[in-house]
Amino acid sequence: MSRSIGPVLRQRWRWLSALPGGRWLFSRILGYMAPYTGSVGARIEQLEPGFCRVRLKDRRAVRNHLHSIHAIALCNLGEMATGLALMNSLPENTRGILVGICANYHHKARGMLHAECRCAIPSDNHEQQYEVVANLHDSNGETVTTVTATWLIGPDKPRDDNAN
Repeated sequence: MSRSIGPVLRQRWRWLSALPGGRWLFSRILGYMAPYTGSVGARIEQLEPGFCRVRLKDRRAVRNHLHSIHAIALCNLGEMATGLALMNSLPENTRGILVGICANYHHKARGMLHAECRCAIPSDNHEQQYEVVANLHDSNGETVTTVTATWLIGPDKPRDDNAN
């Protein structure tokens, strides 16, 4: 069985995003599959190979003691945007894993946020690292955080279904 996520993401997004409430459902399914990512409650607004736009509502569950969105919630949102933009563009038989992440915080984050990521589309599945950047903007269009994620992609390895 394959662990390649790109083809599955593209198929499920095409199918669900066209339905009423489908983007919300896709976001919830993603959160179920990756529980920590789902913990911030972000919603995927746009997803295509090499591009992702995700939104996060400001609410108590993601706030810190300074009444702004917590730094790690922002980092999580940036990881989500970079991962979806890249993983959604992976060719067949390719897998990826996050190997590094850096977040630069420019302003306190309050209100509705949008994370956008545009990245190069891998042409093959040879092992390589991709540095992918997501910019997080508030409702005024100000960049509040920049997240740089390093993803290692490479050929899919066959799954040993008998392993414990």
